[in-house]
Amino acid sequence: MFKLKTLKAHCDVPCGIYDPSAAQIAALSVIRMIDLINAAKDNEMSADHFNDMARYVAVKEEEAIKCKDEIRIIWGDFIKPAHVADHPDVHTVTHNIMMLAGAAKQHTSRDKAMALLAEVNKFAEIFWAVKGIKTKTAKAPYAPAESVVYPVL
Repeated sequence: MFKLKTLKAHCDVPCGIYDPSAAQIAALSVIRMIDLINAAKDNEMSADHFNDMARYVAVKEEEAIKCKDEIRIIWGDFIKPAHVADHPDVHTVTHNIMMLAGAAKQHTSRDKAMALLAEVNKFAEIFWAVKGIKTKTAKAPYAPAESVVYPVL
């Protein structure tokens, strides 16, 4: 129909639309679900309890996957060799996120979930540094109210 010989694509989304905030929110959601799971452990065994636990686990799993996906897209589509030269730990941080998000799916360890958030925050610092934007750390304004790296705009 178009008789094109060559097609080229640069990235998955329009250039420049990358932001680690979705991964940070996903990591916070993992922590929140683990907090809810751990708070519910002493509740009586009822249909409502099983329903709540199933929902918490499902959301925890979805958010861990979302965290991995968001970081993977930025790392794969946005990070270039020049960025790696300036931030040689970006590959290690990304790998740590993948491993910790996998652990968050397998366990209900708040420590592992907090380590996930810490690595996602490191990634956010690298991302914003690449963009030449300063960052600040502040408590998220919602549960679990953990520290998150934000761009100073």
